[in-house]
Amino acid sequence: MRIVTASASAVLAIAALVVGSAVGFILARNRFAGTDRRPAGPTAAELLERLVRSSNNGVVVLNRFGDMVLHNRRAEALGLVRFNQADARARKAAEQVIKTSLPLEIDLSPLAVRGRGPEAVLGEVRPLGDGFTVVEAVDHSDAVRLEATRRDFVANVSHELKTPVGAIALLAEAVLDAADDSEEVRRFSEKILRESTRLGKLVTELIALSRLQGAERLPELTVVEVDAVVEEALGRVRLAAETSEITVTTDEASDLLVEGDRTLLVTALTNLLENAIAYSSAGSPVSISRRLVDGFVEIAVTDRGIGIAEDEQQRVFERFYRADKARSRATGGTGLGLAIVKHVAANHGGEVRLWSSLGVGSTFTLRIPAHVAATDDQQPAPRSLVATGQESTEQGGTP
Repeated sequence: MRIVTASASAVLAIAALVVGSAVGFILARNRFAGTDRRPAGPTAAELLERLVRSSNNGVVVLNRFGDMVLHNRRAEALGLVRFNQADARARKAAEQVIKTSLPLEIDLSPLAVRGRGPEAVLGEVRPLGDGFTVVEAVDHSDAVRLEATRRDFVANVSHELKTPVGAIALLAEAVLDAADDSEEVRRFSEKILRESTRLGKLVTELIALSRLQGAERLPELTVVEVDAVVEEALGRVRLAAETSEITVTTDEASDLLVEGDRTLLVTALTNLLENAIAYSSAGSPVSISRRLVDGFVEIAVTDRGIGIAEDEQQRVFERFYRADKARSRATGGTGLGLAIVKHVAANHGGEVRLWSSLGVGSTFTLRIPAHVAATDDQQPAPRSLVATGQESTEQGGTP
């Protein structure tokens, strides 16, 4: 009986040892497996770093000594980081933030602005604890430029409106003083009419320009015949051309089509023709040509006028800018015509190009995307008249 008991005890001991080893192995394996297991995807720290590097704002993290711990490329683009060092203004502000533990806003605008680079950068320095700070910079350049443009626009409008309004008031007084002189009354009345017409035109063009710049949605675009646009624009300037003894010629009908707003296109082409007539000498020709080039319909207006200096060619499309102020005022120009042309072209997905040479003349080319049904087979017939200025354009004169 004792022998059986001893044998059983031995068996039980061996079994317990085997079971314990197995359990220990399983537990150990699970423990090590748990230690090696990593979460799927990036860690929170990696995501935060990606967030900083992809931010549209410039971000720089500084330690208590003002050394950079982390920054993104946007910080370099805004000038917050140069030559692998944070801006001195940001480092100085960081020292103050560490002492006070309070956020601080600072001006980080570049000291020298080049081209279209950032010119108004506002930064905020915040404490992160343990002597670390973060500097976040935001580019407000577009808002600053827009505000400057708005101020200039208001100032220009005020000046332009003041001139005819003041003239009308003075002329009205002159009419009252000359009430007994019918000839003087007639002469002053004609001047009042001229100034009031100019004032009305200025207000009309300001409203049109406001609509084109987004104050109101443009009408739905339709298929427009280019030949019809040319004919209507010619009809609008016929009287001005005859008065100035200028002959306006065109090439042959083209059957070209564009997608757009006919009224706006006629207005744009009329403005180009009025400019060509106003800045040309009596007896000199003005011509219109149209053609299809690389999916764009090009309507070119060429004159043999005074031309535009190279340094003024980009500015002529600005509101109220006049290359020849004396001539423009004498002809009743408002300085808004070419600005309207530029915005009409842009709102149609096109552009307006200029070639000009002093003493030779100018060519303004309105480029509008052709209607999808238009093909290169629709090229207009050979033109009966090609002006010298246009020839220069086709040979590479246009920028």
